[in-house]
This record gives sequence, C-alpha cells and structure tokens, in this order.
Amino acid sequence: MSIEKVREYFRKYNLEDKILEFDVSSATVELAAKALNVEPARIAKTLSFKQEKGCILIVCAGDVRIDNKKYKAYFQTKARMLTPDEVLEYTGHAIGGVCPFGVNDKVKVYLDESLKRFTTVFPACGSSNSAIELTPDELYRYSLCIDWINVCT
Repeated sequence: MSIEKVREYFRKYNLEDKILEFDVSSATVELAAKALNVEPARIAKTLSFKQEKGCILIVCAGDVRIDNKKYKAYFQTKARMLTPDEVLEYTGHAIGGVCPFGVNDKVKVYLDESLKRFTTVFPACGSSNSAIELTPDELYRYSLCIDWINVCT
C-alpha cells in the first residue's frame, strides 16, 4: 500500500506519527479540506505531468490552477497531465493519494509559490484518506524538491 511507502519514507525523519488518516475520503481538495476542517486553499495538491524523460510533480495550493503559459515558459514544453494509469506507474501513488513523498526514482518535484502564503499546508500521504501538516519550508525539505516555481494562477 502506498501509504506504507510514505510512512516508511517519513520514518527516517521521525515524522511517521504525524501522518493523519481519516475515516472519510480526502481524495480531492474539497474532501480533504472537509476532513481536515480547513479552507481548501491550504490543501497542497500534487499534480503530475508527463515530461520527455518521465514525469514531474508540481505541488500547489488547493485554490490555484496551472497556468499553461507560465508552465510552457518554465519547462519549455506544453503541460500534459499523466493519465490515471500513468500516475500510478510513474509516481508509485494512485490518484487521490499522489504526494511528493516516497515517489519512484527519477520523479522530479517542484513546489509552486502559491503555498508560501500559508503557515502550514496539508499534502496527501499516499492514500485517498491521509495527509500531513507541514510548513512550506518543511514541505520543501521533505519533498526533496528541485525548486520553488511560479506556474499557477
């Protein structure tokens, strides 16, 4: 199970006990916000995009969307999201639980600046009923991301 992979990933940081699991689904921004009783913007959604050599993940605030022009300017290619089957294959996580932790090798992670306006945010933890509360700086550190980028609107 993918959440176990994430739990193992966080074990090396002694953070596995910070993972929250819910009796209800947190598979979408709206469901996660409801499960956590927070505004949807604080849900750190992870979007997956196909690249020439694999895929990238972009983690952004729950109330923003990818801006295609910004994406193309930064990555020099059109934004093409992975299909549901590709998401699991490339990232190691199924839709609804995709997160930047414990991902397959060669997956590159970026964080969108839309997250920086919050004290803490809530990314998923590999299942459709999990999350963890992290500061943006902690998210940067634990996601092993490449950089902060500005590709959302």
